[in-house]
Amino acid sequence: MLRPTLIALSLLATGATQAADRITDLPFATRSEVIAPHAVAATSQPLATQIALDVMKQGGNAIDAAIAANAALGLMEPVGCGIGGDLYAIVWDAKTQKLYGLNGSGRSPQSLSLKQLKVELAKQKLTAIPPFGPLPVSVPGTVDGWFSLHQRFGKLPMDQILAPTIRYAREGFPVSDVISYYWRRNVQTLIKYPGIREQFTRDGVGPAKGQMWTNPNLANTYEALAKGGRDAFYKGEIARKIAAYMKRNGGYLSEADLAAHKSEWVEPVSVNYRGYDVWELPPNTQGIAALQALNILEGYDFKPGDFGSTTHIHRFVEATKLAFADRARYYADQDFFKTPLKQLLSDEYAADRRKLIDDARAMQTVNAGDVILKQSDTIYLTTADAEGNMVSLIQSNFRGMGSGMAPEDLGFILQDRGQLFALDEGHANVYAPGKRPFQTIIPAFISKDGQPWVSFGLMGGDMQPQGHTQIVMNLIDFGMNLQEAGDAPRIYWDSPQQPTGGTVSDGGTVSLETGFPYRSIQQLLQKRHKISYDLGGYGGYQAIMRLPNGAWAAASESRKDGQAAGY
Repeated sequence: MLRPTLIALSLLATGATQAADRITDLPFATRSEVIAPHAVAATSQPLATQIALDVMKQGGNAIDAAIAANAALGLMEPVGCGIGGDLYAIVWDAKTQKLYGLNGSGRSPQSLSLKQLKVELAKQKLTAIPPFGPLPVSVPGTVDGWFSLHQRFGKLPMDQILAPTIRYAREGFPVSDVISYYWRRNVQTLIKYPGIREQFTRDGVGPAKGQMWTNPNLANTYEALAKGGRDAFYKGEIARKIAAYMKRNGGYLSEADLAAHKSEWVEPVSVNYRGYDVWELPPNTQGIAALQALNILEGYDFKPGDFGSTTHIHRFVEATKLAFADRARYYADQDFFKTPLKQLLSDEYAADRRKLIDDARAMQTVNAGDVILKQSDTIYLTTADAEGNMVSLIQSNFRGMGSGMAPEDLGFILQDRGQLFALDEGHANVYAPGKRPFQTIIPAFISKDGQPWVSFGLMGGDMQPQGHTQIVMNLIDFGMNLQEAGDAPRIYWDSPQQPTGGTVSDGGTVSLETGFPYRSIQQLLQKRHKISYDLGGYGGYQAIMRLPNGAWAAASESRKDGQAAGY
């Protein structure tokens, strides 16, 4: 029997990675899963994880804990989320034994027409909606998302749920490592926008790792929500301040837009992958791209030893290209364009698309499939409680800290999701007043035989559906445990094609995280793939698994500051 150190050396020789020598769960375990009997939480910031656990120890359920953790992350990780952004969630309700989906995304300003938007862009000599400033701002849906979840499933009063974050906002918390890095980078770009310097820097600089940070403005805002509910945000003084700020700075978001907002309960959609039902939310999100890719990949036979092979990487990338071509053409707000979900997720359609994949070479030009029409940075968290409830929740401002528009005295930044609208009339995702833009943020869930198995998600724009597909394959095809599935090296395919339309014409670029065998990279180059390396562009994963004995396993990857914990 080889000693652990010799095993580690042999793994490095083949390209596998691990953090340290281990005697179990080789080759990709960097640490053990967290296993607990009662409740677990996994978030991208340890203090938020602890808040979620505390809420459940106080009698709250997984839904209360998810809201509390999201509120904390809005304070502690403003580089990825906040109440100026949108929210999506999938909830497994133990009482009804059913999955529920919530679309908490906001709509574009009613007073801004496509014609006027193009006039505004022409004034600035722009041909596309910019990522920053007032024009990409849409209604922030997160707060209504919280109260919609709470009204249907919550147990504790909202003031108790928000209390821990209010305390941290006033007393301060030490900023963690990765968050500090992105915070400092973001403010370099956004500091010219009103409210950023005053509320998100100290003397024009973002906080250093370990620096104590307070946000009394956000504490005041949260206290208003605790007392006045969701209307305090959408119909009260907060709404008036947001609208006045936007008007002063050339924006169109109004009190009427905020007052008209509401979240929407939606039916999650799924495909069956080798006996497991994988669930996503329907458009305007991009979740079904993962389902489309899985449907294509199910036609191949993968074994545990295939991970990292040329065949694994090549087929994954080609399936992703096909799914993303459809994403660019068909994903949009369902109130304006009916995405042909049944056809896109059918086995027959997957089989037709699979025929386009050539195992000998990479596709250089990829178009959307023909169907019959009937006319993102982010945080992800997941919680589970002693009753068996599970929450898969994702929330974002888009592009790190969002638009840069930070209304004075409120302590948060408005999102820039409107940047993802198309400008071409006739496109499914073309800009229109009161329309929800295409969204990149997606929560996910896996069930088996009608029972919950895994709640999971992964951050990072276009990486999200690709990451979802890889996590499912890692768990089901490659036999990894919950922690291994997140720590294994990742694949990220990127191309000039944008969610607002276009065709892949150059095959795109495949970024491979450190850890894939060099021989696989050589063979991918021979198949005409363009190979690159991306530092930090592979997302951030959290997950919870229901074990057969009723206990919980939880995981949080090492690419972020996160923590999985339980009791």
